[in-house]
Amino acid sequence: MEPSILWAENTMPHTEDSQLAVMSLEEVKKARAFHQSFPQYTKTPLAKLSHMADYLGLGAVYVKDESYRFGLNAFKVLGGSFAMARYIAKQTQKDVSELPYQVLTSDALREEFGQATFFTATDGNHGRGVAWAANRLRQKAVVYMPKGSTQTRLQNIQKEGATATIEEVNYDECVRMAAAAAAKTPNGVVVQDTAWEGYEEIPAWIMQGYGTMAMEADEQLAEDGCDRPTHVFVQAGVGSLAGAVQGYFANRYPENPPTVVVVEAAVAACLYQGALAADGNPRIVDGDLQTIMAGLACGEPNTISWDILKNHVKVFVAAPDCVAAKGMRMLSAPIKGDPQVVSGESGAAPFGVLASIMKEEEYKELRELLKLNADSKVLLFSTEGDTDPDRYKNIVWEGKES
Repeated sequence: MEPSILWAENTMPHTEDSQLAVMSLEEVKKARAFHQSFPQYTKTPLAKLSHMADYLGLGAVYVKDESYRFGLNAFKVLGGSFAMARYIAKQTQKDVSELPYQVLTSDALREEFGQATFFTATDGNHGRGVAWAANRLRQKAVVYMPKGSTQTRLQNIQKEGATATIEEVNYDECVRMAAAAAAKTPNGVVVQDTAWEGYEEIPAWIMQGYGTMAMEADEQLAEDGCDRPTHVFVQAGVGSLAGAVQGYFANRYPENPPTVVVVEAAVAACLYQGALAADGNPRIVDGDLQTIMAGLACGEPNTISWDILKNHVKVFVAAPDCVAAKGMRMLSAPIKGDPQVVSGESGAAPFGVLASIMKEEEYKELRELLKLNADSKVLLFSTEGDTDPDRYKNIVWEGKES
């Protein structure tokens, strides 16, 4: 018997919703304009899986394919790059709109701002994005990776000129190491999407950067004649991406927001545990957090996101590795006529959950609770491609999940 998907309906008490303003459409437009100033910028594809939608009994299935983002195979660079720009803008007393790519990379700005060292913790994608942005913006980057991180992901970060190491601790401990090292370094700055008491400004900027992806998807849906998604499935590690996507769509469609489902890796399901407890307080999951969904192996929630999620999300899901692997295989081998999406372990988890809910009898109650049916138009985010090609082939070609 394969392990089951666990789920909890959100019955948490609502708050004043003060963090929703972080993802206001005005803030997201600023981030989008910043990303558009990059010579590498193009909209990533929105794959429309029409035959898959028929097979699953849905009206439409759309997958935002972030494997095409800036040549980095993942969406994370959107957050790190915008946070660096906002930080430099603040230090030089400018608005971020005055610092497009060509200004940020100029000799004049280098003289005015000098050089900072950006510290971060990552399983791979975020660190690579920070390293890439630091390299382009002529800044320094230092990256800590948790145990179990792969050599391929380490080398991808080092190729961007960053100092990077794999440590013998989990992700959340790496975050603490990065913060401690930054505190001891002149012009040291932590660029982390994990917010905690007293560290909230930069994570908020990172979330706004992620908003570019949600805004693009929203525009692409409109271009396809879809007025709005009825459902959004989004993955969560610390919850920054989920909070950014939820926040964007709650602000975009305040009268009629889509039903949002948040998907976590079962071993690191801190948001699901919080929803299960239902008191509104965050929960922490610790230990090694070993899962194929490396990007979701985070046990401590982002406090800003948590506030947005508990006010708006419908259901929190904890997914076993086999469900993510199934999502990878289905997207990789689509029904004839649909586009292929090369989706990594963390990228495919929400689709694996959606497919299971629609096709397996044990999730009938969840299917009915979410009102998923032939009228549903579902949007998902494949947040990464084959960021570790060997591991991807092992799962998709060889059927090896561990």
